[in-house]
Amino acid sequence: MSGFFAPYRDYGGEWLPLLLRAMVNTAVLSVCAFALALVLGLLLSLCQRSGLAALRHFAALYVTVVRGVPLLAVLFLLYFGLPGIGIVFDAFGAALAGLALCFAAQIAELFRAGLKAIPAGQGEAALAVGLTPVQSFRLIIFPQVVRVILAPMIVTFVALLKDSSLASLITVNELVLTGRAMATEYFLPLQIYVAVGLCYFAIAWPFSVVSRRLAVPAR
Repeated sequence: MSGFFAPYRDYGGEWLPLLLRAMVNTAVLSVCAFALALVLGLLLSLCQRSGLAALRHFAALYVTVVRGVPLLAVLFLLYFGLPGIGIVFDAFGAALAGLALCFAAQIAELFRAGLKAIPAGQGEAALAVGLTPVQSFRLIIFPQVVRVILAPMIVTFVALLKDSSLASLITVNELVLTGRAMATEYFLPLQIYVAVGLCYFAIAWPFSVVSRRLAVPAR
């Protein structure tokens, strides 16, 4: 067992800066992609409730198609496919767009479920006391939706964080790609990939704890 831990003692000083830099890149990619996915997901959920049939059909088609397509295929399409028609993303931009586009569909479904959980009478009551539809949504409906979906939204962020590892396949310098380069250099893949896994755990675990606590009903 001591032989397993020896490389951490011998090379820890060299590995730690590399892994910390990769953790920052992974965190930045995940947070930016999730923020964009939130905006797109909210817009999709509003389209699903729109009075215009074209918007409803577009949102339903988008959610159905995107949820059925692997994230890796989307990343490859954006990074390797689109340059064929003159649209070029760098690796980070392609990963950001791919993660956001794919997880927007999941977030739209969360918003849809959250909106369904709010009794319709609340919106009607808000209109009855003189609020506009926009004010009713912003001040009455949306804050309640956020409380309903906050725990599953955090779980979705953790899923996005873990799926960001696929960005290594389009050369984004995140944790997995850094770990692969380190394993090639040091010939210690077991210890290095264990360290990479612990880095993901260190980022995701606090969010998972918060999600579990939010999911526990108040007594």
